[in-house]
Amino acid sequence: MARSEQQGLQVLSALDAAKTQWYHFTAIVVAGMGFFTDAYDLFCISLVTKLLGRIYYTDLSKPDPGTLPPGVAAAVNGVAFCGTLAGQLFFGWLGDKMGRKSVYGMTLILMVICSIGSGLSFAHTPKSVMATLCFFRFWLGFGIGGDYPLSATIMSEYANKKTRGAFIAAVFAMQGFGILAGGIVTLIISSAFRAGFHEPAYQDDRVAYTGTEADFVWRIILMLGALPALLTYYWRMKMPETARYTALVAKNAKLAAADMSKVLQVELEDETEKMDEMVSRGANDFGLFSPQFARRHGLHLVGTATTWFLLDIAFYSQNLFQKDIFTSINWIPKARTMSALDEVFRISRAQTLIALCGTVPGYWFTVFLIDVVGRFAIQLMGFFMMTVFMLGLAVPYHHWTTPGNQIGFVVMYAFTFFFANFGPNATTFVVPAEIFPARLRSTCHGISAAAGKAGAMIGAFGFLYAAQDPHKPDAGYRPGIGVRNSLFVLAGVNLLGFMFTFLVPEANGKSLEEMSGEAQDNEDQARAAAVQPSTA
Repeated sequence: MARSEQQGLQVLSALDAAKTQWYHFTAIVVAGMGFFTDAYDLFCISLVTKLLGRIYYTDLSKPDPGTLPPGVAAAVNGVAFCGTLAGQLFFGWLGDKMGRKSVYGMTLILMVICSIGSGLSFAHTPKSVMATLCFFRFWLGFGIGGDYPLSATIMSEYANKKTRGAFIAAVFAMQGFGILAGGIVTLIISSAFRAGFHEPAYQDDRVAYTGTEADFVWRIILMLGALPALLTYYWRMKMPETARYTALVAKNAKLAAADMSKVLQVELEDETEKMDEMVSRGANDFGLFSPQFARRHGLHLVGTATTWFLLDIAFYSQNLFQKDIFTSINWIPKARTMSALDEVFRISRAQTLIALCGTVPGYWFTVFLIDVVGRFAIQLMGFFMMTVFMLGLAVPYHHWTTPGNQIGFVVMYAFTFFFANFGPNATTFVVPAEIFPARLRSTCHGISAAAGKAGAMIGAFGFLYAAQDPHKPDAGYRPGIGVRNSLFVLAGVNLLGFMFTFLVPEANGKSLEEMSGEAQDNEDQARAAAVQPSTA
């Protein structure tokens, strides 16, 4: 049998060998804008939670403005992650059953509706406003969850094997711009309202310090998350189904060749006969819960899920509670000395600075180097450096909290973000889209991502309570272990991530079929079919 036939379908070989073209960049932008929206929606809530506490839970008889009660704060911060976890599992499975493209539009529509709904959380009591907000943020998270496995799988199946890692990482890097955009949008809106409405600090005038206009601020910020998703919808619907899904899962080689001929602008032959032969041989038809999958990919799935789980404990606790850390080191003044809009402005300014200096550059270092040094080395280095910088914050913590040393703390803190993103935050997203079979790729990526969101929930809920001062906790909270000890715990989590990385294979420079074993299976089956007549 000819070697070309043994290697599989021409359309897949053409995709692997294709030069970087305009359609690659179009796919990055279209898939990446979903991630831009995801990050904006998930992280902008941390910019306005203190404002929500001031507006709905202030007791004017007390010397400090209100904060969200522990249960409400946990729900507002964490409910989107619950939805995201469910969405990753559901849409990951659905993407393998119905196809990547047909499911891709559903997630965006859900995100648009729920972003607007989050901002329109009108009710008569604080409890009902928060309940409505949590309802919409759960379903917003559900839509966001679907974007993870679908965007990663679509990009991996469109890319060539030489630059595949960079393309998938570039999609994920849009998350950094989403976080940055959240900070910038909040800065602009809070600045505009501060200029238009001069509010006194809480300690100067407790009645007038939070005007009714502050209620518009958080609503506008949340609703603007619908805009990039809405703008992307048309282009997502124009993308053809990936050739790997059409050929390897839907078993329609003719349509795969026709779609990719337009995309690659080359003539590809109709390989229906070869496809029929591969189907008749029954190559690669084992399921997710089969012994064969467990033997081939079981440890890989454990590795991708565990490392993502451990990474997100550290990453999301850092992101969601930056404002608390900045307050604890006195980089943001005491709440009573500011108006509500002043506090939003200062929190968003601090978060924007961290995103600009640490978060965004880290993502793009990964994009430029992932196909040079490989996924494994970047992930290993990232976990190691995150451990080092967490310890660098925790060991001399009292030094960092003394006046004059806060800038040093912020620089060290920015470095932990840099190495999260030039490290496991990017690679845990990339690798699950490369190493599993086509018919299970979206499902396995969804499982790995859902494990990550389980870690994010631990980070969101756990850090909220753990970081409480053991002597002077916030109102309504029990004493915790403090920020310093919480940083020690996060350093330990990162060290575990370093060790579990050794379960994850290196996919650099290999085709998706090589990594999943599909190419070898087809070749073995072809050999067996060729030998069988002579032994009859």
